[in-house]
Amino acid sequence: MTFIRSISGFRGTIGGPEQDNLTPPDIVRAAQGYGSWILAGRKAAQNGKRPCIVMGRDARPSGEMVDRLVSGTLMGMGIDVIDLGLSTTPTVEMAVVGENADGGIILTASHNPVQWNALKLLDSQGAFISAEAGAEVIRLSSVPHSFAPVEDLGQVTRHDGWIDAHIQAVLDLELVDRDAIANAGFKLAVDAVNSTGGIAVPALLKALGVEEVIELYCEPHGRFPHNPEPRPEHLTALSKAVVDHGCHLGITVDPDVDRLAFVSEDGGMFGEEYTLVAVADYVLTHTPGPVVSNLSSTRALRDVAEGHGQRYAASAVGEVNVVRTMSDIQAIIGGEGNGGVIYPTLHAGRDALVGIALFLSHLAHRNVQASELRSGYPHYEMVKAKIDLNPAWDVDRLLQDFAAEVQDLLPSTIDGVKLDLDKGWVHLRKSNTEPIVRVYAEAATRAAALDLVETYKDKLLSCA
Repeated sequence: MTFIRSISGFRGTIGGPEQDNLTPPDIVRAAQGYGSWILAGRKAAQNGKRPCIVMGRDARPSGEMVDRLVSGTLMGMGIDVIDLGLSTTPTVEMAVVGENADGGIILTASHNPVQWNALKLLDSQGAFISAEAGAEVIRLSSVPHSFAPVEDLGQVTRHDGWIDAHIQAVLDLELVDRDAIANAGFKLAVDAVNSTGGIAVPALLKALGVEEVIELYCEPHGRFPHNPEPRPEHLTALSKAVVDHGCHLGITVDPDVDRLAFVSEDGGMFGEEYTLVAVADYVLTHTPGPVVSNLSSTRALRDVAEGHGQRYAASAVGEVNVVRTMSDIQAIIGGEGNGGVIYPTLHAGRDALVGIALFLSHLAHRNVQASELRSGYPHYEMVKAKIDLNPAWDVDRLLQDFAAEVQDLLPSTIDGVKLDLDKGWVHLRKSNTEPIVRVYAEAATRAAALDLVETYKDKLLSCA
Protein backbone atom coordinates (compact mmCIF):
# COMPACT_ATOMS: atom_id res chain seq x y z
CA MET A 1 0.00 0.00 0.00
CA THR A 2 1.24 3.50 -0.79
CA PHE A 3 0.92 7.18 0.11
CA ILE A 4 2.73 9.74 -2.05
CA ARG A 5 3.10 13.43 -1.22
CA SER A 6 4.37 15.32 -4.24
CA ILE A 7 4.02 18.53 -6.21
CA SER A 8 1.22 16.71 -8.06
CA GLY A 9 -0.83 16.53 -4.85
CA PHE A 10 -1.57 13.77 -2.37
CA ARG A 11 -2.14 10.30 -3.79
CA GLY A 12 -2.45 6.92 -2.17
CA THR A 13 -4.35 3.72 -1.57
CA ILE A 14 -7.43 3.67 0.62
CA GLY A 15 -7.30 1.79 3.93
CA GLY A 16 -4.51 0.54 6.17
CA PRO A 17 -2.34 2.42 8.66
CA GLU A 18 -2.15 6.20 8.43
CA GLN A 19 0.88 7.93 6.89
CA ASP A 20 1.46 4.82 4.79
CA ASN A 21 -1.85 5.10 2.91
CA LEU A 22 -4.49 7.68 2.04
CA THR A 23 -6.41 7.28 5.31
CA PRO A 24 -8.92 9.75 6.82
CA PRO A 25 -6.29 11.49 9.01
CA ASP A 26 -3.98 11.82 5.99
CA ILE A 27 -6.83 13.24 3.88
CA VAL A 28 -7.59 15.80 6.59
CA ARG A 29 -3.94 16.81 6.88
CA ALA A 30 -3.70 17.21 3.11
CA ALA A 31 -6.81 19.40 3.04
CA GLN A 32 -5.44 21.44 5.95
CA GLY A 33 -2.19 22.04 4.09
CA TYR A 34 -3.98 23.20 0.96
CA GLY A 35 -6.49 25.29 2.90
CA SER A 36 -3.67 26.99 4.80
CA TRP A 37 -1.90 27.76 1.52
CA ILE A 38 -5.09 29.30 0.14
CA LEU A 39 -5.58 31.41 3.27
CA ALA A 40 -1.96 32.55 3.36
CA GLY A 41 -2.03 33.70 -0.26
CA ARG A 42 -5.37 35.43 -0.12
CA LYS A 43 -5.53 39.17 0.38
CA ALA A 44 -8.20 40.78 2.51
CA ALA A 45 -11.64 39.44 1.64
CA GLN A 46 -13.57 41.55 -0.84
CA ASN A 47 -17.16 42.44 0.02
CA GLY A 48 -16.88 40.29 3.11
CA LYS A 49 -16.72 37.06 1.11
CA ARG A 50 -14.95 34.03 2.52
CA PRO A 51 -12.34 32.16 0.46
CA CYS A 52 -13.94 29.66 -1.91
CA ILE A 53 -12.76 26.33 -3.31
CA VAL A 54 -14.39 24.36 -6.16
CA MET A 55 -14.40 20.58 -5.71
CA GLY A 56 -15.33 17.70 -7.97
CA ARG A 57 -14.62 13.97 -8.06
CA ASP A 58 -14.49 10.99 -10.33
CA ALA A 59 -16.73 7.98 -9.64
CA ARG A 60 -14.41 5.90 -7.43
CA PRO A 61 -16.23 4.20 -4.53
CA SER A 62 -13.99 6.07 -2.07
CA GLY A 63 -14.83 9.44 -3.60
CA GLU A 64 -17.77 10.34 -1.36
CA MET A 65 -15.81 9.52 1.79
CA VAL A 66 -12.84 11.63 0.65
CA ASP A 67 -15.18 14.44 -0.44
CA ARG A 68 -16.81 14.67 2.99
CA LEU A 69 -13.48 14.74 4.80
CA VAL A 70 -12.01 17.41 2.53
CA SER A 71 -15.08 19.64 2.42
CA GLY A 72 -15.59 19.36 6.18
CA THR A 73 -11.97 20.30 6.83
CA LEU A 74 -12.16 23.32 4.54
CA MET A 75 -15.40 24.42 6.19
CA GLY A 76 -13.66 24.19 9.56
CA MET A 77 -10.98 26.53 8.25
CA GLY A 78 -13.54 29.14 7.25
CA ILE A 79 -13.47 28.30 3.52
CA ASP A 80 -16.59 27.93 1.37
CA VAL A 81 -16.86 24.94 -0.96
CA ILE A 82 -18.67 24.74 -4.29
CA ASP A 83 -19.12 20.99 -4.74
CA LEU A 84 -19.70 19.83 -8.31
CA GLY A 85 -20.15 16.21 -7.20
CA LEU A 86 -19.38 13.73 -9.97
CA SER A 87 -17.41 15.74 -12.48
CA THR A 88 -14.28 15.76 -14.62
CA THR A 89 -10.88 17.30 -14.03
CA PRO A 90 -11.18 19.80 -16.92
CA THR A 91 -14.69 20.75 -15.79
CA VAL A 92 -13.41 21.61 -12.31
CA GLU A 93 -10.57 23.61 -13.88
CA MET A 94 -13.08 25.67 -15.87
CA ALA A 95 -15.39 26.06 -12.89
CA VAL A 96 -12.63 27.57 -10.73
CA VAL A 97 -12.36 30.44 -13.20
CA GLY A 98 -16.09 30.62 -13.88
CA GLU A 99 -16.94 30.79 -10.17
CA ASN A 100 -14.11 33.27 -9.44
CA ALA A 101 -12.86 30.83 -6.81
CA ASP A 102 -9.55 30.89 -4.97
CA GLY A 103 -8.64 27.36 -6.04
CA GLY A 104 -9.90 23.89 -6.76
CA ILE A 105 -9.52 20.26 -5.75
CA ILE A 106 -10.21 17.26 -7.95
CA LEU A 107 -10.61 13.98 -6.09
CA THR A 108 -9.22 11.46 -8.54
CA ALA A 109 -6.26 9.15 -8.94
CA SER A 110 -6.50 9.46 -12.73
CA HIS A 111 -5.34 6.22 -14.37
CA ASN A 112 -4.54 4.38 -11.10
CA PRO A 113 -6.67 1.35 -10.12
CA VAL A 114 -9.79 1.56 -7.99
CA GLN A 115 -8.04 1.22 -4.61
CA TRP A 116 -6.29 4.56 -5.23
CA ASN A 117 -7.55 8.09 -4.76
CA ALA A 118 -5.94 11.51 -4.67
CA LEU A 119 -6.30 15.23 -4.12
CA LYS A 120 -5.20 17.13 -7.25
CA LEU A 121 -4.76 20.81 -6.42
CA LEU A 122 -5.53 23.89 -8.52
CA ASP A 123 -4.72 27.58 -8.21
CA SER A 124 -7.10 30.48 -8.80
CA GLN A 125 -6.53 30.25 -12.57
CA GLY A 126 -7.80 26.68 -12.66
CA ALA A 127 -4.28 25.36 -13.35
CA PHE A 128 -2.32 22.87 -11.28
CA ILE A 129 -0.32 24.56 -8.56
CA SER A 130 3.38 25.13 -9.16
CA ALA A 131 6.18 23.00 -7.78
CA GLU A 132 7.00 25.72 -5.26
CA ALA A 133 3.39 25.93 -4.13
CA GLY A 134 3.18 22.15 -3.94
CA ALA A 135 6.21 22.03 -1.68
CA GLU A 136 4.64 24.65 0.59
CA VAL A 137 1.35 22.74 0.76
CA ILE A 138 3.25 19.61 1.79
CA ARG A 139 5.04 21.59 4.50
CA LEU A 140 1.80 23.12 5.75
CA SER A 141 0.13 19.71 5.87
CA SER A 142 2.47 18.67 8.69
CA VAL A 143 2.23 21.71 11.00
CA PRO A 144 -0.45 22.64 13.57
CA HIS A 145 -3.42 24.63 12.30
CA SER A 146 -5.83 27.17 13.72
CA PHE A 147 -9.49 26.75 12.78
CA ALA A 148 -12.40 29.13 12.37
CA PRO A 149 -14.83 29.97 15.20
CA VAL A 150 -18.41 28.83 14.78
CA GLU A 151 -19.63 32.12 13.31
CA ASP A 152 -16.96 31.96 10.58
CA LEU A 153 -17.33 28.35 9.44
CA GLY A 154 -17.47 27.80 5.70
CA GLN A 155 -20.49 26.55 3.78
CA VAL A 156 -20.95 23.94 1.07
CA THR A 157 -22.99 24.70 -2.03
CA ARG A 158 -23.84 22.01 -4.59
CA HIS A 159 -23.63 22.94 -8.27
CA ASP A 160 -24.43 20.24 -10.82
CA GLY A 161 -24.57 22.35 -13.98
CA TRP A 162 -20.91 22.71 -14.84
CA ILE A 163 -20.58 19.69 -17.15
CA ASP A 164 -23.32 21.18 -19.32
CA ALA A 165 -21.56 24.55 -19.24
CA HIS A 166 -18.28 22.86 -20.18
CA ILE A 167 -19.91 21.12 -23.16
CA GLN A 168 -21.49 24.38 -24.33
CA ALA A 169 -18.12 26.13 -24.13
CA VAL A 170 -16.64 23.40 -26.34
CA LEU A 171 -19.45 23.80 -28.88
CA ASP A 172 -18.89 27.56 -28.94
CA LEU A 173 -15.26 27.19 -30.12
CA GLU A 174 -14.65 28.46 -33.64
CA LEU A 175 -12.74 25.32 -34.70
CA VAL A 176 -15.42 22.92 -33.44
CA ASP A 177 -17.56 22.31 -36.52
CA ARG A 178 -20.81 20.83 -35.25
CA ASP A 179 -22.45 20.91 -38.66
CA ALA A 180 -19.62 18.94 -40.26
CA ILE A 181 -19.68 16.38 -37.45
CA ALA A 182 -23.46 15.97 -37.60
CA ASN A 183 -23.44 15.68 -41.39
CA ALA A 184 -20.69 13.04 -41.31
CA GLY A 185 -23.14 10.54 -39.82
CA PHE A 186 -20.61 9.12 -37.40
CA LYS A 187 -21.35 5.93 -35.49
CA LEU A 188 -19.15 5.86 -32.39
CA ALA A 189 -18.40 3.55 -29.49
CA VAL A 190 -17.44 4.92 -26.06
CA ASP A 191 -15.63 3.20 -23.18
CA ALA A 192 -15.78 5.44 -20.08
CA VAL A 193 -14.54 2.85 -17.52
CA ASN A 194 -17.68 3.38 -15.42
CA SER A 195 -16.55 6.81 -14.30
CA THR A 196 -17.58 10.38 -15.01
CA GLY A 197 -16.74 10.14 -18.70
CA GLY A 198 -19.94 8.11 -18.86
CA ILE A 199 -21.81 11.30 -17.98
CA ALA A 200 -19.82 13.80 -20.03
CA VAL A 201 -18.79 12.02 -23.26
CA PRO A 202 -22.21 10.74 -24.44
CA ALA A 203 -23.70 14.15 -23.59
CA LEU A 204 -21.00 15.89 -25.65
CA LEU A 205 -21.52 13.57 -28.61
CA LYS A 206 -25.27 14.17 -28.54
CA ALA A 207 -24.66 17.92 -28.46
CA LEU A 208 -22.33 17.54 -31.46
CA GLY A 209 -25.10 15.87 -33.44
CA VAL A 210 -23.81 12.29 -33.27
CA GLU A 211 -26.94 10.13 -33.33
CA GLU A 212 -25.46 6.63 -33.01
CA VAL A 213 -23.37 5.99 -29.89
CA ILE A 214 -22.58 2.51 -28.55
CA GLU A 215 -21.98 2.92 -24.81
CA LEU A 216 -19.59 0.56 -23.00
CA TYR A 217 -19.04 0.96 -19.27
CA CYS A 218 -20.76 4.34 -19.07
CA GLU A 219 -22.47 3.79 -15.71
CA PRO A 220 -20.62 6.11 -13.27
CA HIS A 221 -20.40 3.75 -10.27
CA GLY A 222 -16.59 3.63 -10.22
CA ARG A 223 -16.12 -0.14 -10.47
CA PHE A 224 -13.66 -0.16 -13.33
CA PRO A 225 -14.28 -3.06 -15.76
CA HIS A 226 -10.58 -3.16 -16.68
CA ASN A 227 -7.39 -1.31 -15.87
CA PRO A 228 -8.46 2.34 -16.39
CA GLU A 229 -5.29 3.49 -18.13
CA PRO A 230 -6.20 3.86 -21.84
CA ARG A 231 -3.59 1.47 -23.21
CA PRO A 232 -4.13 -1.06 -26.05
CA GLU A 233 -4.09 -4.12 -23.80
CA HIS A 234 -6.97 -2.63 -21.78
CA LEU A 235 -9.15 -1.72 -24.76
CA THR A 236 -9.99 -5.10 -26.24
CA ALA A 237 -13.73 -4.75 -25.50
CA LEU A 238 -13.85 -1.34 -27.17
CA SER A 239 -11.93 -2.63 -30.17
CA LYS A 240 -14.36 -5.54 -30.54
CA ALA A 241 -17.38 -3.25 -30.20
CA VAL A 242 -16.09 -0.93 -32.93
CA VAL A 243 -15.76 -3.83 -35.36
CA ASP A 244 -18.92 -5.68 -34.32
CA HIS A 245 -21.11 -2.58 -34.60
CA GLY A 246 -19.45 -1.13 -37.71
CA CYS A 247 -18.39 2.06 -35.94
CA HIS A 248 -16.32 4.79 -37.51
CA LEU A 249 -14.35 5.27 -34.30
CA GLY A 250 -13.98 4.14 -30.71
CA ILE A 251 -13.42 6.71 -27.97
CA THR A 252 -12.03 6.06 -24.50
CA VAL A 253 -11.15 8.35 -21.60
CA ASP A 254 -9.57 7.80 -18.21
CA PRO A 255 -11.59 8.09 -14.97
CA ASP A 256 -11.27 11.90 -14.67
CA VAL A 257 -11.58 12.60 -18.42
CA ASP A 258 -8.32 14.44 -19.07
CA ARG A 259 -6.77 11.67 -21.18
CA LEU A 260 -8.14 10.55 -24.53
CA ALA A 261 -7.47 7.67 -26.91
CA PHE A 262 -9.12 6.38 -30.08
CA VAL A 263 -9.71 3.05 -31.77
CA SER A 264 -9.86 3.14 -35.59
CA GLU A 265 -12.70 1.64 -37.62
CA ASP A 266 -10.76 -1.59 -38.17
CA GLY A 267 -10.36 -2.17 -34.42
CA GLY A 268 -6.71 -1.10 -34.42
CA MET A 269 -5.36 1.49 -32.03
CA PHE A 270 -5.09 5.00 -33.41
CA GLY A 271 -2.35 5.42 -30.81
CA GLU A 272 -2.59 7.40 -27.60
CA GLU A 273 0.53 9.34 -28.57
CA TYR A 274 -1.17 10.35 -31.82
CA THR A 275 -4.27 11.89 -30.20
CA LEU A 276 -2.40 15.17 -29.74
CA VAL A 277 -0.65 14.82 -33.11
CA ALA A 278 -3.96 14.65 -35.01
CA VAL A 279 -5.61 17.44 -33.01
CA ALA A 280 -2.54 19.66 -33.46
CA ASP A 281 -2.58 18.99 -37.20
CA TYR A 282 -6.18 20.18 -37.37
CA VAL A 283 -5.59 23.27 -35.22
CA LEU A 284 -2.44 24.25 -37.12
CA THR A 285 -4.26 23.87 -40.43
CA HIS A 286 -6.55 26.70 -39.33
CA THR A 287 -4.50 28.65 -36.78
CA PRO A 288 -0.71 29.15 -36.94
CA GLY A 289 1.28 29.15 -33.73
CA PRO A 290 3.82 27.30 -31.59
CA VAL A 291 3.23 23.77 -30.26
CA VAL A 292 4.39 22.17 -27.00
CA SER A 293 4.57 18.65 -25.61
CA ASN A 294 6.65 17.10 -22.87
CA LEU A 295 10.01 15.37 -23.23
CA SER A 296 8.39 11.91 -23.15
CA SER A 297 6.00 12.54 -26.05
CA THR A 298 6.33 11.34 -29.62
CA ARG A 299 8.65 13.03 -32.09
CA ALA A 300 5.76 12.96 -34.59
CA LEU A 301 4.32 16.13 -33.03
CA ARG A 302 7.53 18.02 -33.77
CA ASP A 303 7.42 16.69 -37.33
CA VAL A 304 3.81 17.85 -37.81
CA ALA A 305 4.50 21.29 -36.32
CA GLU A 306 7.53 21.80 -38.53
CA GLY A 307 5.51 20.58 -41.51
CA HIS A 308 3.15 23.50 -40.87
CA GLY A 309 6.13 25.83 -40.57
CA GLN A 310 5.59 26.29 -36.83
CA ARG A 311 7.84 26.14 -33.79
CA TYR A 312 7.90 23.07 -31.53
CA ALA A 313 9.15 23.14 -27.91
CA ALA A 314 9.46 20.44 -25.25
CA SER A 315 8.83 20.86 -21.53
CA ALA A 316 9.48 18.77 -18.46
CA VAL A 317 6.87 16.05 -17.86
CA GLY A 318 3.81 17.17 -15.96
CA GLU A 319 0.81 19.21 -17.01
CA VAL A 320 1.90 22.25 -15.01
CA ASN A 321 5.23 22.29 -16.88
CA VAL A 322 3.58 21.96 -20.28
CA VAL A 323 1.15 24.77 -19.44
CA ARG A 324 3.98 27.04 -18.27
CA THR A 325 5.98 26.46 -21.44
CA MET A 326 2.87 27.01 -23.56
CA SER A 327 2.29 30.32 -21.80
CA ASP A 328 5.92 31.36 -22.19
CA ILE A 329 5.90 30.91 -25.98
CA GLN A 330 2.17 31.62 -26.55
CA ALA A 331 1.52 28.15 -27.94
CA ILE A 332 -1.76 27.60 -29.79
CA ILE A 333 -1.96 23.88 -28.95
CA GLY A 334 -0.08 21.50 -26.70
CA GLY A 335 -0.33 18.64 -24.28
CA GLU A 336 1.16 15.31 -23.39
CA GLY A 337 1.61 12.11 -25.35
CA ASN A 338 -0.57 10.22 -22.88
CA GLY A 339 -3.63 11.50 -24.72
CA GLY A 340 -3.73 14.86 -22.96
CA VAL A 341 -4.84 17.70 -25.25
CA ILE A 342 -4.45 21.29 -24.00
CA TYR A 343 -6.25 23.91 -26.08
CA PRO A 344 -5.70 27.25 -24.32
CA THR A 345 -8.43 28.99 -26.33
CA LEU A 346 -10.79 27.06 -24.01
CA HIS A 347 -8.68 26.69 -20.86
CA ALA A 348 -5.15 25.78 -19.80
CA GLY A 349 -5.55 22.12 -18.91
CA ARG A 350 -5.75 18.65 -20.44
CA ASP A 351 -9.27 18.12 -21.66
CA ALA A 352 -10.63 15.01 -23.37
CA LEU A 353 -13.91 16.74 -24.27
CA VAL A 354 -12.30 19.46 -26.36
CA GLY A 355 -9.96 16.82 -27.79
CA ILE A 356 -12.94 14.74 -28.95
CA ALA A 357 -14.67 17.73 -30.55
CA LEU A 358 -11.55 18.91 -32.40
CA PHE A 359 -10.65 15.38 -33.53
CA LEU A 360 -14.15 14.71 -34.89
CA SER A 361 -14.08 18.07 -36.69
CA HIS A 362 -10.76 17.06 -38.25
CA LEU A 363 -12.06 13.63 -39.27
CA ALA A 364 -15.22 15.14 -40.76
CA HIS A 365 -13.28 17.77 -42.72
CA ARG A 366 -10.83 15.21 -44.07
CA ASN A 367 -13.66 12.79 -44.94
CA VAL A 368 -11.42 9.74 -44.45
CA GLN A 369 -11.45 6.74 -42.17
CA ALA A 370 -9.53 7.00 -38.92
CA SER A 371 -6.95 4.44 -40.02
CA GLU A 372 -6.22 6.47 -43.17
CA LEU A 373 -5.85 9.65 -41.14
CA ARG A 374 -3.40 7.89 -38.81
CA SER A 375 -1.33 6.46 -41.69
CA GLY A 376 -0.67 9.98 -42.94
CA TYR A 377 1.43 10.89 -39.89
CA PRO A 378 5.10 10.04 -39.32
CA HIS A 379 5.34 6.60 -37.77
CA TYR A 380 7.33 5.92 -34.62
CA GLU A 381 7.17 3.09 -32.11
CA MET A 382 7.36 3.87 -28.41
CA VAL A 383 8.18 1.49 -25.57
CA LYS A 384 7.28 2.45 -22.00
CA ALA A 385 8.94 0.62 -19.14
CA LYS A 386 9.60 1.23 -15.47
CA ILE A 387 12.05 0.38 -12.74
CA ASP A 388 10.64 -0.25 -9.26
CA LEU A 389 12.53 1.82 -6.75
CA ASN A 390 14.77 0.28 -4.12
CA PRO A 391 14.03 2.21 -0.89
CA ALA A 392 17.77 2.47 -0.27
CA TRP A 393 18.38 4.41 -3.49
CA ASP A 394 18.90 8.16 -3.67
CA VAL A 395 17.11 8.36 -7.03
CA ASP A 396 18.03 11.98 -7.77
CA ARG A 397 21.70 11.17 -7.18
CA LEU A 398 21.37 8.01 -9.28
CA LEU A 399 20.05 10.00 -12.24
CA GLN A 400 22.82 12.59 -11.79
CA ASP A 401 25.44 9.85 -11.87
CA PHE A 402 23.81 8.34 -14.94
CA ALA A 403 23.82 11.73 -16.70
CA ALA A 404 27.53 12.00 -15.98
CA GLU A 405 28.13 8.54 -17.46
CA VAL A 406 26.43 9.53 -20.75
CA GLN A 407 27.74 13.10 -20.86
CA ASP A 408 29.23 12.55 -24.32
CA LEU A 409 25.66 12.06 -25.65
CA LEU A 410 24.70 15.61 -24.56
CA PRO A 411 21.82 14.68 -22.24
CA SER A 412 19.01 17.04 -21.33
CA THR A 413 18.60 17.13 -17.54
CA ILE A 414 15.64 19.47 -17.12
CA ASP A 415 13.57 16.44 -16.11
CA GLY A 416 15.52 13.28 -15.34
CA VAL A 417 17.77 12.42 -18.29
CA LYS A 418 16.68 12.65 -21.94
CA LEU A 419 18.96 11.48 -24.77
CA ASP A 420 18.17 12.49 -28.34
CA LEU A 421 19.97 9.98 -30.54
CA ASP A 422 20.29 9.41 -34.26
CA LYS A 423 18.07 6.33 -34.15
CA GLY A 424 15.56 7.68 -31.63
CA TRP A 425 15.38 8.96 -28.08
CA VAL A 426 15.23 7.62 -24.52
CA HIS A 427 14.00 9.39 -21.40
CA LEU A 428 14.56 8.23 -17.81
CA ARG A 429 12.85 10.11 -14.99
CA LYS A 430 11.45 9.66 -11.49
CA SER A 431 7.66 9.48 -11.42
CA ASN A 432 5.76 12.08 -9.38
CA THR A 433 2.78 9.76 -8.91
CA GLU A 434 4.23 6.27 -8.38
CA PRO A 435 7.38 4.88 -6.64
CA ILE A 436 9.13 4.08 -9.93
CA VAL A 437 11.60 5.39 -12.49
CA ARG A 438 9.95 5.63 -15.90
CA VAL A 439 11.99 4.64 -18.96
CA TYR A 440 10.48 5.68 -22.29
CA ALA A 441 12.08 5.26 -25.69
CA GLU A 442 11.00 5.88 -29.27
CA ALA A 443 12.43 4.75 -32.58
CA ALA A 444 11.39 3.76 -36.09
CA THR A 445 10.62 0.17 -35.00
CA ARG A 446 9.48 -1.42 -31.75
CA ALA A 447 12.59 -3.60 -31.67
CA ALA A 448 14.83 -0.55 -31.89
CA ALA A 449 12.88 1.25 -29.17
CA LEU A 450 13.01 -1.83 -26.91
CA ASP A 451 16.75 -2.03 -27.44
CA LEU A 452 17.09 1.58 -26.28
CA VAL A 453 15.03 0.85 -23.17
CA GLU A 454 17.03 -2.22 -22.20
CA THR A 455 20.38 -0.60 -22.96
CA TYR A 456 19.78 2.47 -20.85
CA LYS A 457 17.94 0.68 -18.05
CA ASP A 458 21.06 -1.41 -17.62
CA LYS A 459 23.29 1.68 -17.74
CA LEU A 460 21.17 3.38 -15.07
CA LEU A 461 21.17 0.31 -12.80
CA SER A 462 24.94 0.04 -13.17
CA CYS A 463 25.16 3.44 -11.43
CA ALA A 464 23.18 2.24 -8.38
